[in-house]
Amino acid sequence: MATLLYITANPKVIEQSVSLSIGKAFLDAYRSEKPNDQIVELDLYKMNVPQIDTDVFNGWGKLQQGKAFDELSAEEKDKVSRINQLTDQFIAADKYVFVTPLWNFSIPPVAKAYIDNICIAGKTFRYSAAGPEGLMKGKKALHIQARGGVYSEGPAKEMEFGDRYIQTIFNFVGITDMYSVIAEGFSQMPDKAENIKQQAIASAKEMAKSFANDLVKV
Repeated sequence: MATLLYITANPKVIEQSVSLSIGKAFLDAYRSEKPNDQIVELDLYKMNVPQIDTDVFNGWGKLQQGKAFDELSAEEKDKVSRINQLTDQFIAADKYVFVTPLWNFSIPPVAKAYIDNICIAGKTFRYSAAGPEGLMKGKKALHIQARGGVYSEGPAKEMEFGDRYIQTIFNFVGITDMYSVIAEGFSQMPDKAENIKQQAIASAKEMAKSFANDLVKV
């Protein structure tokens, strides 16, 4: 039995969100394939996702100096503990699905904050003589993204920092078995919006079958 982390970063309800609609189609298909797998759903907009701020840096600094956890302030304890919880939860999973829209060429800020919480030296990666080394090898990930415009080709291609960033992060922590399902152009071409959405839903369902049964490989 595998554990799948299903991570969404969209404040809209599913009926108003292309990315969440595609994500639901993936999740339903995955459950049909692997009903005994554990699926943990994380709605980042409804969670406590700490910012890496002064409290966090102060808390980490005190611990690195050899101080006991009890010597941290209440704020430092709360934030450092929460980051540890999120990192450990991420490490314990086998598969990951991120569902995000493309906002201003990138991902929503809460998704970036979550990534800051799970990119922790000594846990998900480490520094070696040869440079950074990912510690999450053998796992697999999928990014489902909705884009109002077309960014896979043409003049906007170099401005897409959402899927490229997610893929870079996963590779950095050692997850090279990484895939994407993209729906794009539905705002730019409103007459084709429903067709674009349905094509992406069909792709997500097919991906779910392969993803569940470990058939997709780089």
